[in-house]
Amino acid sequence: MSAAVTKDGGRPGEQGAAGGRTRRFPRLTRDTARPEGGGRAASGDAPAPARQWPVLTVVGVTGLGLLLTALDAFRVGTLLIGVALLTGAVLRWTLPSVGMLAVRSRFTDMLTYGVLGLAIVLLALMAQPHPWLEIPFLGDMLHFTVSGGDPATG
Repeated sequence: MSAAVTKDGGRPGEQGAAGGRTRRFPRLTRDTARPEGGGRAASGDAPAPARQWPVLTVVGVTGLGLLLTALDAFRVGTLLIGVALLTGAVLRWTLPSVGMLAVRSRFTDMLTYGVLGLAIVLLALMAQPHPWLEIPFLGDMLHFTVSGGDPATG
């Protein structure tokens, strides 16, 4: 037994208190909602690159980092990539509209950009040979997991 559905996705006879449409979500969605902050970062009369400057900034710094990595400046290039993602998290937090930099909710975007950026920066700082950042217990953890025993006894 199937129930009838009106044009707006509701059931026949479902009306709000004033006789208008209900505030319920329709059963069938026809579109996707724009993420919070997903509006243009500049006014509509500005040229397209100016309207999307936050995402172009992040993509530009990431591209520069990839170029430096390809040109044998591995550590500096990967640091730039991580800094670009951290910049994206800061832009997403501070600006009300960031254009295409808004992919999901503000919290999810900030968390994703921040965690990935921080992980890339830390990995770039700990890269061998001659790491700029050494975390002593990580070597012990690696030795323990690979050898399956006590790191002190080897």
